[in-house]
Amino acid sequence: MSEFAGNVVVVTGASEGIGRALCEALAPQGPKLVLSARNEERLEALAATCRAAGAEVLVVPGDLTHEEACRSLVAATIAHFGRLDTLVANAGRTMWARVDEIEDLAIFREVMELNYFSVVNVTMAALPHLKASRGRIVPVASVAGLTGVPSRSGYCASKHALIGFFDSLRIELGDSGVTVTTICPDFVVTEIHRRALDGKGRPLGVTPMQESRIMTAAQCAELMIPAMAQRKRMLITSRRGKLGRFLKIFAPGLIDRIAAKAIADRK
Repeated sequence: MSEFAGNVVVVTGASEGIGRALCEALAPQGPKLVLSARNEERLEALAATCRAAGAEVLVVPGDLTHEEACRSLVAATIAHFGRLDTLVANAGRTMWARVDEIEDLAIFREVMELNYFSVVNVTMAALPHLKASRGRIVPVASVAGLTGVPSRSGYCASKHALIGFFDSLRIELGDSGVTVTTICPDFVVTEIHRRALDGKGRPLGVTPMQESRIMTAAQCAELMIPAMAQRKRMLITSRRGKLGRFLKIFAPGLIDRIAAKAIADRK
């Protein structure tokens, strides 16, 4: 597959996890990658790996919770490569606490700022250029954006908002040539779980997941690339997620029990 040869692909949250794995998987196709995250050192290490595999790479570090950083990312992309073909909005964070355990309500705002508002901001900045290239928007949501998940209320809310925004935008872009492929991973082995906020707004420091029983970031990336290439409407990466989407309509009580068990089992 060489769908992304020469394609200018912006990936946010590229320094680790799904974003990093996606860049590494795309690199052999020879894309023009724009890597964005807060950690410049990790971005530069990834850039070296991707260049060695055949990609052209631009590193644009920044904190995308600031609207100006979103505009600067797009401006740097256009200044360097002259166009923007694919936007992968992957940056995000999560939380792990029951609602009645949350002491710091700023958690909800902090998660929403990165998972939702930063994605809206970078999309708005990129949209004129994506229309010019008849490009792709690839928001990375979650199966938690399709149903409720206990202990992750703030995260679920942000991903529900993300899916709602892009479902609306997809319709508006119907005759523009720009497509939206929403990615809904199930649990994936990434650093996001170690940095998840507890009820006091502090990072957990350790993952609550049984990582040997869940998908790796590389496996997720390998599923994403063909969905992006084919401009699919949505990718749900697990059978549980696909089943849950329908059970929520026809057997909502059952999907509640499945979600509760998934958290209890940490898989």
